[in-house]
Amino acid sequence: MCGIVGYMGDQPAYPILINGLHRLEYRGYDSAGVALLDDAGLHVHKCQGKVSDLERHVAGLGLGGTVGMGHTRWATHGSPNDINAHPHVSSDGDIALIHNGIIENYAAIKEELAHRGHTFRSDTDTEVLVQLIADIRRSEGVDLPEAVRLALDSVVGAYAIVVLDQRDPNVMVAARKSSPLVIGIGENGEHFIASDATPIVEHTKNVVYLEDGEIAVIERGKGLKIRNIKNQEKTPFIQELEMHLEALEKSGYDHFMLKEIHEQPRSIRDSLRGRLNLAKGEVMLGGIKDYEQKFIRAERILIVGCGTSWHAGLVGEYLFEELARIPVEVEYASEFRYRDPIVHEDDIVIAISQSGETADTLAAIELAKGRGATIIGICNVVGSSIARITHAGSYTHAGPEIGVASTKAFTAQVTLLTLMALMIGHKRGTISGSRFFRLLNELDAIPGKVEKVLRNEAQIRYIADIYKDATNALYLGRGFSFPVALEGALKLKEISYIHAEGYPAAEMKHGPIALIDEEMPVFVIATKGGSYEKVVSNIQEVKARKGKVIAICTEGDRVVRDLADHVIEIPETPDPLVPLLSVIPLQLISYHIAVMRGCNVDQPRNLAKSVTVE
Repeated sequence: MCGIVGYMGDQPAYPILINGLHRLEYRGYDSAGVALLDDAGLHVHKCQGKVSDLERHVAGLGLGGTVGMGHTRWATHGSPNDINAHPHVSSDGDIALIHNGIIENYAAIKEELAHRGHTFRSDTDTEVLVQLIADIRRSEGVDLPEAVRLALDSVVGAYAIVVLDQRDPNVMVAARKSSPLVIGIGENGEHFIASDATPIVEHTKNVVYLEDGEIAVIERGKGLKIRNIKNQEKTPFIQELEMHLEALEKSGYDHFMLKEIHEQPRSIRDSLRGRLNLAKGEVMLGGIKDYEQKFIRAERILIVGCGTSWHAGLVGEYLFEELARIPVEVEYASEFRYRDPIVHEDDIVIAISQSGETADTLAAIELAKGRGATIIGICNVVGSSIARITHAGSYTHAGPEIGVASTKAFTAQVTLLTLMALMIGHKRGTISGSRFFRLLNELDAIPGKVEKVLRNEAQIRYIADIYKDATNALYLGRGFSFPVALEGALKLKEISYIHAEGYPAAEMKHGPIALIDEEMPVFVIATKGGSYEKVVSNIQEVKARKGKVIAICTEGDRVVRDLADHVIEIPETPDPLVPLLSVIPLQLISYHIAVMRGCNVDQPRNLAKSVTVE
């Protein structure tokens, strides 16, 4: 959601900014713009649409300058149009600003500034902030960094900002609160700024992650200085990026989503690496070792997440309750903070987020942490906000996920939750030794089994072609497969815009069965396990109403094959591990249907990869 890129150095800034904005397109956006400083002053160019539209908009202008910033906007205040696009400029034309986040008290500030004679062109909260900075700089007679600090001291909300002033072209100011910002330190005094590391990795591996309430001042020839809102200086902590440039390329695939679906054997294996030791028969999670005993003694686990991460949390509920015998509640992070939840000091709260920056999940963490709970994070991005504010946690090591619709992040999250549940269950003595060792071996075999499922893609594409024109779809599953039904429905609606719903199979008779007719495709996860016979009965009920059944079943299952219109087989595996396999064909079904419908698979309409505002 929204993207920021900035540059100060000796190279032409525009090519770096445009390339960086392309790297950030996966976050979702509806307009784009750049601001550049050269000897003639400040130049701002912006327009509604894609980064490619911006490139056409400025074609032939010969943009120069070695200082600049770019932005992709996802509309919050004001419609997506040229005027509301970033950067925004002060009424005197001197200061430009780009902003991710929301200024909650912008209306009061805007009213006060209007009384002082300021006028506004846009509907955005961002323009209010740049006007405030300009007003403070003029009225207080301070430099740009101090004007930014004083302005931010009076705003309420979330922000990641970059600010330029044509009166001081050798200074760039950046700041953050509840919205990510990273600074790359290159060679020969170069500095890069971005909302995440994807635009930086091809230029440098050395980065500084800004903390909440910090302001960074980059001055040509003097380097980087950091201070906080209270004007206290801090020594920058330089870290090395673990990201690799090739992970940001499509590598011959038509879309990032397809690439990431096919990366799952490797991403699951990477999530297991160093944590699953078959020779010793143990699970080792170094990230939570210091809190292992609290986990073992926990009387309740709360899991918070949004979207796909919430679905992974639902799988986690089944895992922890069955294997570790600990009661689990799974909460939408977006609802958690607003319902005055009961949180005890001996609760374990597991927060799940692909980006590690999800605003709702961060707010849920702050609430639970404030009430004394132990917070365990599961995220994919090293150095992200969730990784920094939780007590402990583990990275999924799935690698960058560029497609907006999450695929490999889901299976990596489920893999990590499986490891946690196995480790805690083993140490609590709630799982027998024989079952523990069997599940370890089965988990180790999952990447190979995923490869086998992926080899069925041609058959899955054939099924997708049959149902690409459907207007509705139903997904059914029981037990461990119920969250997968929800995830399969979410994937279809996210990228193909077909209305789809996931249900526990037993709930079909309590409403959804009314929707079934000969036009309704019903995807049923019908693998052999504890509820197999019940799911077979559900398939028969669908067929009795002329519904079309696409079943995910265990290899060699003749019963389901004879009942269903289409079957996609997956290798036999124990119930707790089925989600890691059964979700793969549902991801591919959604992908191929979306492609056949001409949808923008990697950047679905209205969606953002990292939801950094509420």
